[in-house]
Amino acid sequence: MLALMLPTAAMSQQHHAQSDKPQVLAPGYSALSFPAPVAGSYHLPALGKAADGNLLDSAGAATTLHALYDDKTIVLSFVYTACTDVNGCPLASFVLGLVQRRLSRDENLKSGARLITVSFDPLNDSPQVMADYAGNFRRGDSDWRFLTANSEETLQPILDDYDQSVIRDRKPDGQLVGTLSHILRVYLIDRHKNIRNIYSPSFLHPDVLVADIQTVINDPAP
Repeated sequence: MLALMLPTAAMSQQHHAQSDKPQVLAPGYSALSFPAPVAGSYHLPALGKAADGNLLDSAGAATTLHALYDDKTIVLSFVYTACTDVNGCPLASFVLGLVQRRLSRDENLKSGARLITVSFDPLNDSPQVMADYAGNFRRGDSDWRFLTANSEETLQPILDDYDQSVIRDRKPDGQLVGTLSHILRVYLIDRHKNIRNIYSPSFLHPDVLVADIQTVINDPAP
């Protein structure tokens, strides 16, 4: 297993604490230790409906999640751009970056899938910040959207609907310290707005995700 020294990285997804111990990287950063599933050889049942919500795109224009779903297979991730946990938000963006390259090489996948990254830190992640963040990951004509909300009040119903827990870290005196405690969750959603899979850091890998995307595109009915 690969390891990386990250003096300021969180040692878990729920707690951002400094440490001088090696950080073990999630499987998504390296080759799979087992054969990837063969697309179409398995079925992904529906886990529930994917909720709607009001957001802002990286140009500041108002939109909704359902408008962006737009009859496509969706990979939805929730992040915040200042996250320093290598197995948290950076993992999601790294894996989706590899997925976009795979999608670009297959016209069926490229036209049928869309990647969506939503910030859960609207206080700091403005549309311009999300546009700058997108520049680090989005390549060419990739269909990868980066969004935020106009307020925490607007965003909270979306987080609740997707069971995405986010807590602003505070000092004992209640002062905000600037980090957010959260559990990484990435969602695969079919074109009928059914959630077909939910990935944690242990299972988020580009090989698995691409196979799942292809499986859902070719068999959209839950």
